[in-house]
Amino acid sequence: MLGTDMAKTCEQRGFAARIFDLPEFDIANSEQLREAVDSADMIINCAAYTDVDGAESEAELAYQVNAAAVGRLGELAKQAGKWVLHVSTDFVFDGRSDTPYVETDAPNPINEYGRTKLAGEQMLARTGCSHCIVRVEWTYGSAGSNFVTKFLQRAKSGQDVKVVDDQIGSPTATTEIAGAICDLLRKKPRGLFHFASEGYVSRYEMAEFIFDRLSLGVNLLPCKTSDFAGAAKRPLNSRFDCSKIKTLLDGPIEPWQIPLEDFLRHV
Repeated sequence: MLGTDMAKTCEQRGFAARIFDLPEFDIANSEQLREAVDSADMIINCAAYTDVDGAESEAELAYQVNAAAVGRLGELAKQAGKWVLHVSTDFVFDGRSDTPYVETDAPNPINEYGRTKLAGEQMLARTGCSHCIVRVEWTYGSAGSNFVTKFLQRAKSGQDVKVVDDQIGSPTATTEIAGAICDLLRKKPRGLFHFASEGYVSRYEMAEFIFDRLSLGVNLLPCKTSDFAGAAKRPLNSRFDCSKIKTLLDGPIEPWQIPLEDFLRHV
């Protein structure tokens, strides 16, 4: 999902990007990864195992993609003297904080997906390669399955739609993330950064916004995360403090409503 918008934005910004993706390219294949690193001036890693519930039963596969492969990427980048930008997630946190998370807050993932993504961050850092990690959250885009597309499908069924009102975060379009990453490419910063759209909202309020803008005739019902018996636990607080990355961006971060409204015009 992010990779698709990343490729488009790189082209628009004048970056000659080479795209490596399944099924032709597997980041867990060491030889393919080496060839990709050798062919690049710098690397953006959007690859990930992102099925949060699936990771509970496929923990080894999630680890190979989200952690082990990222560690190998760092080792190869270190050897070749290449800079890496790696995309991570809000799921490295447990969601129990009462305030937005800053980059110095201690991670404490509560599911396998979060644990493997955190392991990837740590393994990349340990290689000593020149790198930047950008954590993102609540992503949606036209090229993949996400909260927006899933709930639009449910709304079309005509049945009542239940949405949790105790998970808080920032809906963030992959187009916005791609733009922010392109801002960083010419600067090649090092370290850890949080990026999300401006402002915070609950999942339920996000659904209200979507249904209001599209005038959907469905009955929207609030509920709690504990009402759903999912395989993986979800953090309740996914709010990010993005002050650090703002100093490196070419412009201000848009409020979450603006990119989402634009996205809804084209669904």
